[in-house]
Parts: sequence; C-alpha cells; structure tokens
Amino acid sequence: MKYMLLIYNNPEQQPDYGTEAFDAMMQGFFAANDKMKADGVLVDGESLSEPKTATSVRIKECKTETMDGPFAETREYLGGYYIIDVPNLDAAISYAELIPSAKWGTIEVRALMDYNPAGN
Repeated sequence: MKYMLLIYNNPEQQPDYGTEAFDAMMQGFFAANDKMKADGVLVDGESLSEPKTATSVRIKECKTETMDGPFAETREYLGGYYIIDVPNLDAAISYAELIPSAKWGTIEVRALMDYNPAGN
C-alpha cells in the first residue's frame, strides 16, 4: 500500500530561507530521504511551490472554472495526485479537466519546485 506524505507548513513557524535553522531543517529532510531510500520505501517525493502559485480547477454545469490559489471546500480532502510534465499552466489545466472528480471536487494545479535546475 502506498501513502503520500503531504507536508503542511506553517510559514509563521518554519525557519527563514538562508538561516542556519533552515539549513538544519533541510538536513533533516535529506536524512529522512536517505532513510526511506535505504529502507526501500521511497517511491517519489517533491517539494511544492508556495500555495500562491496554485491554480484550482472546478467544473460546474459543464463550465470549467479556474481560481488562483488552493480553494478547496472544507469537506474535501486530498485523495491522490498525478505528476505531469507539460510546457505551461494552460496545458496543466487542460489535463486537470480530464480528472472526473473535478465535477464534484477541486483539482489543485501546483508547480513542483526545481532545486536542481542545472541537472547537477
């Protein structure tokens, strides 16, 4: 059975980027990665860009609606995810429209962070 471990951060409590506390936090993430890899349980993991980069997609009365940000109804819950590689946000939205649960829920489209843009 696979699990997606979603990491919800409180920006008021997490260390600021570039500080020693941030570096220590990142070392903890790297150690967790190493442990999961060593135990053979890691399938995939990525950081998400900030919520302000998200686009939510809903289909209401056969019309696609998009909204900036993660605007999920309170009774909704995250039930799964797809990772897609497309050229831009419009293409990503077109794929989000294919997901059946967009008709009764919300598909949040969020860019993945690229911590290694040069391929190093």
